[in-house]
Amino acid sequence: MNHTLRIRPVVSCTLLAATLVAGAAACGDSDGHPLSAQPFDAADEISFNTPDGGKKVDPDKPLEIRVDADDGRITDVSAVDAAGRHLAGELDADGHRWHSTAPLAAGTRYSVKVRMEDGDGAPGSRTMSFDTARATKFLKVIFGPRAGTYGVGQPLTATLSAPVTDNASRANVERGLRVRSTPAVTGSWYWVDDKTLHYRPKEYWPARASIEVSSNLTGIKVTNSLYGAAVKPLKITTGDRIEAVTDAAEHSMTVLRNGDVIKTIPVTTGKPGFDTRNGVKVVLGKEQYVRMRGESIGIAAGSSDSYDLDVYWATRVTWSGEYVHAAPWSTGSQGYANVSHGCTGMSTSEAEWFFNTVREGDIVSVVGSDGETMTPFDNGYGDWNLSWAKWQKGSALNNDTTAPRVDTVRAARLRPQV
Repeated sequence: MNHTLRIRPVVSCTLLAATLVAGAAACGDSDGHPLSAQPFDAADEISFNTPDGGKKVDPDKPLEIRVDADDGRITDVSAVDAAGRHLAGELDADGHRWHSTAPLAAGTRYSVKVRMEDGDGAPGSRTMSFDTARATKFLKVIFGPRAGTYGVGQPLTATLSAPVTDNASRANVERGLRVRSTPAVTGSWYWVDDKTLHYRPKEYWPARASIEVSSNLTGIKVTNSLYGAAVKPLKITTGDRIEAVTDAAEHSMTVLRNGDVIKTIPVTTGKPGFDTRNGVKVVLGKEQYVRMRGESIGIAAGSSDSYDLDVYWATRVTWSGEYVHAAPWSTGSQGYANVSHGCTGMSTSEAEWFFNTVREGDIVSVVGSDGETMTPFDNGYGDWNLSWAKWQKGSALNNDTTAPRVDTVRAARLRPQV
């Protein structure tokens, strides 16, 4: 059936002069024109499957709207919850029935406006509202890092209170997680595991950017039994773009601020068998003093490689214990040879300068080492070692074709069935 609205002929405005001379009605006259008439109250012709008596609607059941008259048909449906989210729906071929195609949100109020036309083409409308029952099981989201200022390499994280395993449910989660950056960036979520997501832009964050991550999942059905819980938005900012690039083969670190070299430091990195990891790392934290012992990385006490050292101005880049730190015991090798157990060592004064210059989220890269490449997720933030193409494959949305995106729902809230 053709769903195009039936249009009756109207008086053309090109005849305005002639109609004025003839003393006939002007262009705006709508006498006898059903489409320009005020919609009639269609409360007796439009019905809903919601319970009577003000009872709350089960969010697990779809919303259904019908035109009871055989010669009437629905022309538009707008169903919006208290958060301003439109409910997606589908119209049957004969125009008599509309039903929702996305789950209702729990614990909210919907305002619904339905437009129709009768057999003569006269427009009618009905508005109504209803409340949905509250959910009993919730999926909570914790955003990270904590609020503050970070380097341009800092990923955002979302930790879930329960595992989400199937792709469709993961896509539901991603649709509800919003990241806004000023300046704007292109970015994507990546499922690290069933309870952890990371978000990063295609390139590093802009310097001095404002970033907010929030959830639109409140009351939204995520899995068969879990609904999204309310989550407080997280706001962070970035500072200058600080990058430290260590060339292990040249025994030198170059530090840049916003693309300009601000310091070159002689260093020593991991010796054979303890080669420093190549690749991009992100500053995880800073410790003015840390005790370092060989046993923490599997070196037997009393062996030729064993050590137990008081270390100062230590900037951490992996959870397993790789730092940039002061190494006064190796100043003779700094700039000439690699003699450490995997850390990047430098003089005490240079380590103090580095410690005071960088912040969490700043970039620390290593090239020219015989070591393996930094892994993406299990030892810190190695997220940037994945290409953008590989990063995008970690998003459930790239594999989901079953449900319309929010923007699509807003643009076309009435979707005829084909």
